[in-house]
Amino acid sequence: MSDMNTRHFIYSKTPASWHPYLALARVDRPTGVWLLLLPCVWSLVLADEAVLGINPFLLIIFSIGAFLLRAAGCVINDLWDHNLDAAVTRTRVRPLPAGLISRTKAFIFLLALLLAGLGLLLLLPPLCIWLGLLALPLIVAYPLMKRITWWPQLFLGVTFNWGVLMGWAAVTGTLAPAAFVLYAGGILWTLAYDTIYANQDIEDDAQAGIKSSALRLGDAARQWVQYFLAAAIVCFVLAKYLAGASILTGLLILPMVGHAFWQMKTWDPASPASSLAIFRSNALFGLLVVVMLAL
Repeated sequence: MSDMNTRHFIYSKTPASWHPYLALARVDRPTGVWLLLLPCVWSLVLADEAVLGINPFLLIIFSIGAFLLRAAGCVINDLWDHNLDAAVTRTRVRPLPAGLISRTKAFIFLLALLLAGLGLLLLLPPLCIWLGLLALPLIVAYPLMKRITWWPQLFLGVTFNWGVLMGWAAVTGTLAPAAFVLYAGGILWTLAYDTIYANQDIEDDAQAGIKSSALRLGDAARQWVQYFLAAAIVCFVLAKYLAGASILTGLLILPMVGHAFWQMKTWDPASPASSLAIFRSNALFGLLVVVMLAL
């Protein structure tokens, strides 16, 4: 039931003493990095006036930053949740609940990740730096949401897609309506894929008292995920139109619509393996958004 990939090549190429840290940062599960990076790429592409234009320097900065920030978020999450994780089948083998690393060492690792991220952030324009600093409270607070609201997935969307605003600010030095509409689309997309992801743990979460949109929506989860994906696609097209594209570019949504339809046709909410597979497939959906925005 664990989503850890203990056969990942990174474990055979590194010393055993590194493995708890690599597992803590979810290095063996890169989907989260893609889901954090792709919203940044959306705005880097859409804010650039050139066709397929994207600043290589900014792409490198945001790629490394996405890796570091996702790792830091995972460590923060596990520090908050190590007791809850021990009560959930899929997460009880993570380094902290399994006793493979101490909370002190995990906290030191977190500080190293945040300092590295700060070094990258200081290379960006002033507005982008301020936006990056404003994101930190969101990252710290996210793990608490599953304790106080049925919609932690919505809060994750607010946090995980913050890179849309940062990417736009990095290119233009300002923010624009198109950036906020693109951000809203990212939030809706995250609400969809993380509701699918939360379906893996629906029974354990109910017993442990953990709240989620999957539990709140129950048997209506598939229907609402469809609504979230449809609304996200509308936002993506509207953002492109607000950025100056012809309304005819809406035809480019067909690959995204096809992927969303495939997700809903394939997803079996009763199967944790199916929920994990469909969740991971959203990295491809995010890439299709990049293509639509770039062409």
